[in-house]
Amino acid sequence: MTPQEYEHTSFPDLDREYRDGEVIDRSEPDSVHGRAQALAGAFFGPLRKTTSIYPCIGTRAKLREGLIRIPDVSVFSEAPQKNLPDTPPLIAIEILSLDDRFVAVRSKLEEYRTWGVPHVWLIDPDLRRLYKCDEGLAEVTSLELPEFGVTRSRRPTSSSSYRHSSLVVTH
Repeated sequence: MTPQEYEHTSFPDLDREYRDGEVIDRSEPDSVHGRAQALAGAFFGPLRKTTSIYPCIGTRAKLREGLIRIPDVSVFSEAPQKNLPDTPPLIAIEILSLDDRFVAVRSKLEEYRTWGVPHVWLIDPDLRRLYKCDEGLAEVTSLELPEFGVTRSRRPTSSSSYRHSSLVVTH
């Protein structure tokens, strides 16, 4: 399949990514993944009132010719001018699903960094862990967005499972 064919293809179920002529299946998200994705996207809603940021959920992005990825959440510094954004967002967030291969996810995070995304985050909703990808992948207790003076951290809970908790904003 050519990149142009891919760009004009709608898949009947879960959208797929594209790499150098190959259509790539994505992991099937479960309800925990969906909840984490909704919370991550909703986190940026209040910031839209005071900034020009533009959050997107599951939007195709052209990292280079022949490579189209779909971050779970992308946050652009302003509304993308194209339906298939080809400029890096301010933030790219991936959320692990139970059937994700960690090697593949880590590679995808590195692709975002190479593309020029300043903030690349990974959320593991099942283990309640947060990661940022700078010079590699590092587990953190909070995710910071210094440009806006906000931090995203785990909510303290007695439950050991994310399925009964959520992420909250702290200022």
